[in-house]
Amino acid sequence: MKQKGFTLVELLAVIAIIGVIAAVILVNLTSARSKSRDARRLADIYQFQKALELYYDDNKQYPPSTGATAPNSSWSNSNDSSWATLQTELVPYLSLLPIDPSQSSSGWAGAGQFSYAYFSTGYGCNRQWFMIVILLERASGPDPGVKACDGTVFQYGGAGANTAIKTFGHAQ
Repeated sequence: MKQKGFTLVELLAVIAIIGVIAAVILVNLTSARSKSRDARRLADIYQFQKALELYYDDNKQYPPSTGATAPNSSWSNSNDSSWATLQTELVPYLSLLPIDPSQSSSGWAGAGQFSYAYFSTGYGCNRQWFMIVILLERASGPDPGVKACDGTVFQYGGAGANTAIKTFGHAQ
């Protein structure tokens, strides 16, 4: 009489197939999560820019950037206390300043750390322009950059066709 069942080779083949399928699903899930965080970053910056423009309309200048530990004290950075100072300025326009979904404990986006950095001082027209620097997880398109009032162009992501660091801003 023949016994019914699976051989060891058949079981190993099934386990290998399940492993491959699980690996493919895990890679796709990780990719979807990073895309989702990048989409949130871009939405955060869009809202932040709108709040800055509303502030400018009322005050004829952008809020000061000051007190960051990185890159220097002329900036405001979402991973230190300078962000709370900026938050106080923007409360009427944005109830809570956004922070990066993968916020680094120190450093800034221009040096490859996850945070939002804001600058509005100097370069020919103090507080008449601003820039925001962020880091995306996936390089996507060129860095749009921003031109300060004196003509200096800032592109912390460089001039390449596909960059992860993005520089946004506006000059009056």
